[in-house]
Amino acid sequence: MMLYRPALILGALLGALSVILGAFGAHALKEVLQPEQLATFETGVRYQMYHSFALLATGILYAFRPTRTLRIATILFAIGVLLFSGSIYLLVFLKNNGVGLGPVGIITPIGGLLLVGGWMAMATAFIDYKP
Repeated sequence: MMLYRPALILGALLGALSVILGAFGAHALKEVLQPEQLATFETGVRYQMYHSFALLATGILYAFRPTRTLRIATILFAIGVLLFSGSIYLLVFLKNNGVGLGPVGIITPIGGLLLVGGWMAMATAFIDYKP
């Protein structure tokens, strides 16, 4: 059985980082951020954790269906998390420090589209699958 190690490693690391960031938000940032900003930060953490599981699933599913499409899903999930959740963290930081958002705001939906693309790539890998 050949698991896809990059997806598994990245999924585990992003999952660990989600827990760290979630705890940081719940404790340290709770005193610093407005409730709306904290909710936005938590959205970034939540989506990061969801896609940590998606990466783990991709790595495991690769053992049953070792396709290029699952490797593409891994890349889309990884870049999507970086852009989606990463831009949310940056936006919260900038807004909390009174800095204008500028072009950073467009990064979040691009990251979201990449996450959707990852799910679509995962689905595509199994559309014609016959065990």
